[in-house]
Amino acid sequence: MRIVAGSAKGTRLAPVPAGTRPLSDRAREGLFSSLAGFVQDARVLDLFAGTGAVGIEALSRGAQSAVFVDPAPGAVATIRENCRRAKVTKAALVRRTDALRALRGEKGQFDLVVLDPPYRSPPPLLDSVLAELAARRTVTAGGFVVLTRESQSYTPVIPLDWALERRLSYGDAVLLVFHT
Repeated sequence: MRIVAGSAKGTRLAPVPAGTRPLSDRAREGLFSSLAGFVQDARVLDLFAGTGAVGIEALSRGAQSAVFVDPAPGAVATIRENCRRAKVTKAALVRRTDALRALRGEKGQFDLVVLDPPYRSPPPLLDSVLAELAARRTVTAGGFVVLTRESQSYTPVIPLDWALERRLSYGDAVLLVFHT
């Protein structure tokens, strides 16, 4: 895996920790191409961050800051290493906690929230995370929420005021891009 574009373009990322399914380079490239200039100066929240590749890609493309959230110690160590490799540590905050706890403790708002949960995440967990995002107004008005799912998997309940802007497919991954 590598960073596709921006200031860290071509940076090779650390090996993927066991139990992590990262978003492919091709899917990340397609996602950020579809978001175009929106990422510039954005505040990013990368939930279920895994390797941190999505948030690091955003930082490489000009995002102001990124908060990475993952409960797995191996993932957190990998995210920190990848931020170091990409030279984005000053703009990155890595938190070892689960998504719901992170949202309940987060005080700020984000312009872009990316959720790349394990495909086997229980449906009630995904519903709860999305409901918490909406209830706490974690996403700025006019911001984006990106949810990745396996092509044949459960799609959680989406908050009413989020509009599906794009549905991007890459292999078995589907990226749902919502505008808030």
